[in-house]
Amino acid sequence: MKSTNDLQNKQVLVLGYAMTGKSVVEFLLKAGANIVLNDRGDLSSDPSVSFLISEGVEVVDGGHPLSLLDRPLDFIVKNPGIPYQIPVLESAIEQGIPIYTDIELASRYASAPIIGITGSNGKTTTTALIYDILKAAHPAQVHLAGNIGIPTLDIVQTASARDIIVMEVSSFQLEGTAQFHPQIAVLTNIYEAHLDYHGSRVAYVQAKMKLVANQTAEDVVIYNYDQTELTEFLSESRAVKIPFAIDAVDDYVRQHGVYLENEAIYARGERLFDIQVIQIPGQHNIQNVLAATAVALIEEVPLATLVEAVHNYQGMPHRIQPMGEYAGVRYYNDSKATNETATITALDSFDSSIVYIGGGLDRGVTFEALIPHLTQVKVAALYGEAQDKMAAAFKVAGVPTIEQFEELQEATTFAVSQAEPGDTVLFSPSCASWDQFENYERRGEDFIQFVQSLHGRTEK
Repeated sequence: MKSTNDLQNKQVLVLGYAMTGKSVVEFLLKAGANIVLNDRGDLSSDPSVSFLISEGVEVVDGGHPLSLLDRPLDFIVKNPGIPYQIPVLESAIEQGIPIYTDIELASRYASAPIIGITGSNGKTTTTALIYDILKAAHPAQVHLAGNIGIPTLDIVQTASARDIIVMEVSSFQLEGTAQFHPQIAVLTNIYEAHLDYHGSRVAYVQAKMKLVANQTAEDVVIYNYDQTELTEFLSESRAVKIPFAIDAVDDYVRQHGVYLENEAIYARGERLFDIQVIQIPGQHNIQNVLAATAVALIEEVPLATLVEAVHNYQGMPHRIQPMGEYAGVRYYNDSKATNETATITALDSFDSSIVYIGGGLDRGVTFEALIPHLTQVKVAALYGEAQDKMAAAFKVAGVPTIEQFEELQEATTFAVSQAEPGDTVLFSPSCASWDQFENYERRGEDFIQFVQSLHGRTEK
């Protein structure tokens, strides 16, 4: 880790004390900063907070009062999930106080080079796959961090200049950066997402493009050439550009990139391996493999190691996660699909008839975007706040059987009763989980348990 002497005696406000906030406070404390920790919840019973108080950290909980700004502050580090549209942050912006997220500090003080991966969809799978590939080639030198659930600053403190940090970064995290600088940047795609947080698609794209804003001519950006606008967004990037493509394979991609052709993965005209090597379903996952392959080639991973790692990769939990086969029916848990784009990706991943389960928090979406992708759905079991809006779209699509339920367990029970040998039961909610679950992980875990219980846990 680089020296943190410049943080000594800095006045820092840390907003939010979840897993990320805890790592930020501990990092800043070691660096000698003066810290005010603020959380809207009650922290009085948290033993780790008691320790921080004994170390001189000031704690203000129970809300985000404007009085937090009464003291001089050098900067604020906020939890990525806290919106900028709260009074204390709006006032801080007016006063010109810098507002960062943890990845900004990580980038400034990391000795190890960073591979940063972002995108509207596919970033978690691509991050995990890149990590698996590089870990297979360099077992002691590769670290996983970021939005994938591992606080980045925890990794930065132990990673040396000989190591590599593979980091998933979200638009929420990137919004709070100024000098963030990955040596390799990966852009899986950009769709319309998180507009409730960023306010507009333009602002969302601007946040995503902070991934490459500080790259130099010595750095690399790997990007989805199938999305024409990504080429436009990167037109002013100084980094070396490596495209990957499935559909838009032209002479430029063949000369400079990684691509799908003749049922095989190619790189700059060289055939690498058949797509049958890839075990995770869907065209989108071929794109994820293409992006990861580009990184592997830059890092000079032996081809045999790359192929073995790709073949062994079974996907991320809750992202079109195979659950096995029961009575001739295949089950997939796609609880991470919290928007229409992710669910469209899942629906388009299968050739069989689909028994669909979906629903959740009503965020004002009409679900019309799903309609062209529902042709294989023969049964839909819809639940939660959004069930009526989803049912309306599914009726327009002509789905033969549509039933509505209040809870996921009821919907799952019905779906299982309707599935026949050869069908795919797909749980891909297209909604956030917060009407009934604390997060998509818990929702997915419950779905798995419901299915296993209905089948007496007799997975084949």
